[in-house]
Amino acid sequence: MSSIKILVAQGGGPTAVINQSLVGVVLEARRFAQVERVYGALHGVRGIVDEELVDLTQETLHNLEQVARTPASALGSTRDKPDLAYCQRILAVLQAHGIGHFFYIGGNDSSDTVRIVADEARKAGHPLRCVHIPKTIDNDLVGNDHTPGYPSAARFVAQAFAGANLDNAALPGVYLGVVMGRHAGFLTAAAALARRFPGDGPHLVYLPERTFSIERFLADVKATYEKHGRCVIAVSEGIHDESGATIAEKLAKSVERDAHGNVQLSGTGALADLLCDEIKDKLKIKRVRGDTFGYLQRSFLGCVSGVDQHEAREVGEKAVQYAMWGDVDGSVAIRRSGDYAIDIVLQPLEAVAGKTRTMEDELIAPAGNDVTPAFFDYLRPLLGTDMPEAGRLRAPAVAKVLKR
Repeated sequence: MSSIKILVAQGGGPTAVINQSLVGVVLEARRFAQVERVYGALHGVRGIVDEELVDLTQETLHNLEQVARTPASALGSTRDKPDLAYCQRILAVLQAHGIGHFFYIGGNDSSDTVRIVADEARKAGHPLRCVHIPKTIDNDLVGNDHTPGYPSAARFVAQAFAGANLDNAALPGVYLGVVMGRHAGFLTAAAALARRFPGDGPHLVYLPERTFSIERFLADVKATYEKHGRCVIAVSEGIHDESGATIAEKLAKSVERDAHGNVQLSGTGALADLLCDEIKDKLKIKRVRGDTFGYLQRSFLGCVSGVDQHEAREVGEKAVQYAMWGDVDGSVAIRRSGDYAIDIVLQPLEAVAGKTRTMEDELIAPAGNDVTPAFFDYLRPLLGTDMPEAGRLRAPAVAKVLKR
């Protein structure tokens, strides 16, 4: 029986459960007698090309379990988006270290990297198994019912908006929260799970799957404010006009761009401020407040879905099993079955690499400013059964005595 060396890396934005997948790979791999070493690459593919590797074979079970319960990427991550030449350098390092199985935990770009490396390995005649393990809070990987990391981030968003709604009810006004999601609105839509009682916010939910109109937005806010005396709004950072230009880009005097040339949407606070200014200027509402849900939702300690933890661990374990027993490349995917159960399957890398899933039409309300009951049915099982619930006073009113 020939020995095998394994390499695992983490890429893209950290999540609350990505380390569960990492530990799933390490512990499952260590169960196989033919596995000689399990290496980890520091800071994703950048660590591979720089040969910054650590030997995870020597980690204790106790420490690995502590790491598994800790949010963010324990190995460190990267935003590098490798091209062909970059992937050829990755392969050269894998060959030099005698790596037989490569596991990359990440989102869309990570899956594409795995695809290119697998293709190059086949061309070079190198016996390498490459498996992509899903991760993203955006929930936008094709072929997945949902992706590890999303349920915990959605849980954070739902609870944060529940708190914002209570605050807004106590001191009425307009509250607007901007949530991550450039192309897919799954995370912003999770804000709707904050509602418990009639009249609870968010009263309006705007997603990048629908064209955004400033005029229609202001009309919605005005109508809601007149009806409830207040208004709570959830907005995706990726909302755009009919031409596809983001609203942040359209309203801002200047925009910041990331390394890939995309308009910087996350963490700037610009969109929230711009929309709040529109409300104050056009509707003359004085108490208007805005927040940007930037990086807080990704790795928030203590706000993790138990369902998410278990599934993130299992996709890591299954990735190893597919590579060891199936001797195939691919991308691990979660599929839903029954009332709520999952199957973990392996799909071709080409099916997911470089593609983006968006919210299905049946999950978005026809008016384009809310979600449907089908979305509630979709998300509730992912959040866990221990979601906190707000209470409301039910005391009867006391009759007035003084004439006014």
